[in-house]
Amino acid sequence: MSNAGKRRTDHEAVLAAVRAQQKAKQRKWNLLVYGGFGLVLAIIITAVAFTVTASVQEKNVAAEAAKRPIDGVQTYTELSRNHVQDAVAYPQEPGVGGDHAPVWTNCGVYTEPVNEQRAVHSLEHGAVWLTYKPDLPTAEITKLTDLAKAKPYLLLSPDKDQTGPVTATAWGTQLNVQDAGDQRLAAFIGAYAQSPKAPEPGAACTGGTNG
Repeated sequence: MSNAGKRRTDHEAVLAAVRAQQKAKQRKWNLLVYGGFGLVLAIIITAVAFTVTASVQEKNVAAEAAKRPIDGVQTYTELSRNHVQDAVAYPQEPGVGGDHAPVWTNCGVYTEPVNEQRAVHSLEHGAVWLTYKPDLPTAEITKLTDLAKAKPYLLLSPDKDQTGPVTATAWGTQLNVQDAGDQRLAAFIGAYAQSPKAPEPGAACTGGTNG
């Protein structure tokens, strides 16, 4: 073989070795990148599945709790539903139903007392009304606020006229508890917010008036 031919053969061998080395590096890189991506994807899928499963389980637990009788709940029947302009003297505090204002109170969290006649109209629409004595400790009010946040059919406000520390009210139904951490409050909300026992469940709890 001539020197020129030998050099060409050696050059091709070098190029083949370089290409083989490059391919090996590329395979390692692909394994690292796609393997890492696959691991991250698996972690994400597992986390999402865990979150969804936990959410479903939590909803199932809440649904089952809502079906069980809640200790201490008082019920009232034969409540009138007239729209009136004048103040109404309700037998309970706050009122659980009866004649009420033509416009309802928008659901939400209030730091001042709301109009009782308008709030009773909200109860007619399937709202739950949480009230507390104004001197309730701040930590307790924070618990109630956390419980009420992001719930579209829930009112929270102080009530200077009620006798107990915390009261949960739905149309024709009321529960008095001694502290905001009482587990019955969440059960009450689950059982009575948008309950078919309300005269007009599904009617708006927005578009009325604040307070």
